[in-house]
Amino acid sequence: MNAIDSKQPYDYRKLRGKIKEKFGTQSAFAKVMGLSNVSVSNKLNNNVEWGQEEIEKSAMILDIAYSDIHSYFFTHRVENNSTNCQKK
Repeated sequence: MNAIDSKQPYDYRKLRGKIKEKFGTQSAFAKVMGLSNVSVSNKLNNNVEWGQEEIEKSAMILDIAYSDIHSYFFTHRVENNSTNCQKK
């Protein structure tokens, strides 16, 4: 069981977009962060949690305002559950 199995996963799409916008690739971002590409991938895929210092460093190098950190790191992923609804 990993660190976040029992919790609702986070949605990192906005963070992935910011990484691509600023660095072009996840690998380039990982290098600046001092992390391996695998480590960043595990974090973005909800396999490993982001540490506080990693969040602060990411915000700094990605030019994310502290007031916007929540929308990049703490937005929960919403699963779409389809139901069989028939019109009468």
